[in-house]
Amino acid sequence: MAVVTGLWLAATAALLPPFALAALLALRGSAGTRLVAAQLASSIAVPLLVAMSYAFDQPSIADLPLTLVLLTLPGTLLMAVFLERWL
Repeated sequence: MAVVTGLWLAATAALLPPFALAALLALRGSAGTRLVAAQLASSIAVPLLVAMSYAFDQPSIADLPLTLVLLTLPGTLLMAVFLERWL
């Protein structure tokens, strides 16, 4: 059981640098760049949250990334419409 937990922790550690880079890019640049970076960060956050839920032996928390998946696309589309119309 400890080996499996170690693999999930390794997966979590491997996903943290790309997530941090995408989050940093979401804070800088033009509006379009920030929108794409935020979409990338949320796409990386889903497997990161799944890996964390299994690494900490709480598979019931896997509902959180599933909810994030369902809310990310409409949220990004609404933000794109906002940027197109008012900025």
